[in-house]
Amino acid sequence: MTIRKHLSLLSAVLLGTLSLAGCGGGVLDPAGPVGQQELVILIDSLAIMLVIVVPTILCTLGFAFWYRASNTRASYAPRWSYSGRLELLVWSIPALVVCFLSGIAWTGSHALDPAQPLSSERRPLEVQVVSLDWKWLFIYPQEHIASVNELVIPAGTPVHFRLTSASVMNVFFVPRLGSEIYTMNGMVTELNLAADKPGTFPGLAAHFNGDGFSDMHFKTRAIAPEAFSAWIASTRAAGPQLDETTYRELLHQSVIPTSYTYRSVASDLFDEITAQHLPQGEGPRLAELQQHIHRAAARTR
Repeated sequence: MTIRKHLSLLSAVLLGTLSLAGCGGGVLDPAGPVGQQELVILIDSLAIMLVIVVPTILCTLGFAFWYRASNTRASYAPRWSYSGRLELLVWSIPALVVCFLSGIAWTGSHALDPAQPLSSERRPLEVQVVSLDWKWLFIYPQEHIASVNELVIPAGTPVHFRLTSASVMNVFFVPRLGSEIYTMNGMVTELNLAADKPGTFPGLAAHFNGDGFSDMHFKTRAIAPEAFSAWIASTRAAGPQLDETTYRELLHQSVIPTSYTYRSVASDLFDEITAQHLPQGEGPRLAELQQHIHRAAARTR
């Protein structure tokens, strides 16, 4: 019976490992220079922490085995004297780990500053991002077009984002490209990303902002520069115009399951949104917040 239990446990572990091995599309599968550097930081940090974790686990198992009740050779000495060498060993290793992790965090925060432009021979693409309830608006100011819930960028070209929120605070995040950043009403944040290769990468809102939060996703399509030029031309040839009237329609709380584009955009629309010259989104309603609080309180009883 014991052998069967061990075999069942081993099978469950192997199946779990295989299922995790098939997972992809996240921060551990980067598709851009920023994501790759962040992956290096994660691996380096993990390796440094394992310097303490692995010996601690091995020592715990070793001590438990050696000082087991059946081992008569193990001596029990509860009143051993102070050891300076042992204290130095115990405290120096964690101190070194903290120093190494601090160094990685310090250098990484400066090297991966979201506002720092990426080094490239190509001119960066300018994209203005507006988070709404519960959708994403992407404005291409140089191309005078816009899209909802779909970000199209040329592969191999840096992208300079300027981000704001028309409603409550949110977080813009494309896991495979790296570096999430907040969007805030009346403020502008900056982010520089790039995709090394063509592909479709999921993007999401990483900050709870109401009932439609779970459906506030967007698709990032990195395509060849020639295909990007063709996409711009086709977008300019069809679709509505994004002006103050159509923007007010976007402000209404709704979940849009599909994406669509605007053939033209009113000049300085992003600046008007940022300066709060245009109305703000509704945001979470007080009645809805109270209902969530009551439901959460009922679940904890």
